[in-house]
Amino acid sequence: MTLEEAKSEAQAMELEIAALIPADVVANVVQKPEGTLFSCDDAQHRWKGLTTVALVPGTEVEMVVKGVEAQMADDDRFEMRSWVDPAGEYTVQLTSPETAANFIFGEGIEEGTIDIDSGSKCFTLPEGVYPGGTF
Repeated sequence: MTLEEAKSEAQAMELEIAALIPADVVANVVQKPEGTLFSCDDAQHRWKGLTTVALVPGTEVEMVVKGVEAQMADDDRFEMRSWVDPAGEYTVQLTSPETAANFIFGEGIEEGTIDIDSGSKCFTLPEGVYPGGTF
């Protein structure tokens, strides 16, 4: 797997999750074109990205998040867990048992949004590529 393939797969899954949100409550979807790299181990990295879904004013974010969670419940690509974070926001994590790719979604930093954070499959960078900066 290359960096480009890992990033492409992660971004596609971010949008797949976003597409599960009912269209009538979505104001817009913004996927960041770049992300960062995090170490998986001494030899491999994972690409981390973000898509933000702005909801129509008045939409109850937690109910939307739980609705997406329910739609993903039978998806055998992922193991799922959920929790209420320290700020009281409901959050869901999807993790691939085969690749450790993961996706976390819940109420975003901005009120009335859902952030979908991604972490790709692990991959090896080409020789001489510095993992700092944005990709």
